[in-house]
Amino acid sequence: MVSPIAQSFAGKRVLVTGDTGFKGAWLAFWLHRMGAEVHGLALPETGPETLFARLDLRRIISHQDGDIRESATVDRVFDEVRPEVVLHLAAQALVRQSYRDPVESFSTNVMGSIHVWEAARRHAETVRALINVSSDKCYQNNEWVFAYRETDRLGGHDPYSASKAAVEVAFEAWSKSFLQAIPTLGFASVRAGNVIGGGDFSEDRIVPDIIRALSADAPVVMRNPRSTRPWQHVLEPLSGYLTLAARFLADPVTDRGVWNFSPDIASNQPVEAFVQSAIRAWGSGRAEARPDPTAPHEAGLLSLNSDKAFKQLGWRAVWDFDTSVRRTMDWYAHVLGGGDVAAITAAQIEDYERQREWRP
Repeated sequence: MVSPIAQSFAGKRVLVTGDTGFKGAWLAFWLHRMGAEVHGLALPETGPETLFARLDLRRIISHQDGDIRESATVDRVFDEVRPEVVLHLAAQALVRQSYRDPVESFSTNVMGSIHVWEAARRHAETVRALINVSSDKCYQNNEWVFAYRETDRLGGHDPYSASKAAVEVAFEAWSKSFLQAIPTLGFASVRAGNVIGGGDFSEDRIVPDIIRALSADAPVVMRNPRSTRPWQHVLEPLSGYLTLAARFLADPVTDRGVWNFSPDIASNQPVEAFVQSAIRAWGSGRAEARPDPTAPHEAGLLSLNSDKAFKQLGWRAVWDFDTSVRRTMDWYAHVLGGGDVAAITAAQIEDYERQREWRP
């Protein structure tokens, strides 16, 4: 049975920037299964272990290697693809990397994004939906228990967070100065929490660190066991992005703006609880705390409020904390045990679609 959301994208030309990344690969594969004509623009995959490579996405979608910091590259891809939907995920997304090379974070996240928006604006005759994927780190983090709403203050202590706040300021300027004058273009900037799921093999991220440790029968090292995050499976925010894009295809004006897509409050858990849940799902393992006093600053408490998405889009998270962790660990156990990558990825998408209620 074809899901309602798939009907919106079947046959549509969809450009996904950052498709060689973790979230981008899940999104490109999902759109391909929906029958979309999927095009990708991103830096080359970093190796054969990436989800992009494991899914063999170069074979099943139309991908072009390129750097969004090069405006000519972005323009060329838009000229060739003439996309109807643009989902902009390409970014420098690691906090620690932003300390090592802050210029890279700002040039990629800010100027790279502007290049994508400008290309979409110049191709307004075809682009009907523009989704700018941001981050929960864009909010000025006051380390309080309140969940941040779309209208809360932007800011950032570390270079990555600051670059994402800067992107949001720039997107608001582009929205007011240019995009809202295009009646056929729906546009939004979307913010999500800590995303987990199978296929993430990046450095300096907790799930790959857990998998590497458990696979080697080594303890899972926790740098900040008390830090609390809004954990959510990767399919959750992606479903939000797709919901918005589909609505823009039908009505480009009503849902323009900024949106949070976050899990329920019970999924806001400390790192230690997340690690222990992952170990239980794996079936064995141990963890130990090793705080690093020389480590760069990272937020200790962070959560988002998605009331707006629920009330106006009918969107809410469908997989709770335990389900999200279990699905993540199931994926790695299947793949590292020699199972088929595309099969487990497709099976999880299908199961998720059965539980997701898509509002027209």
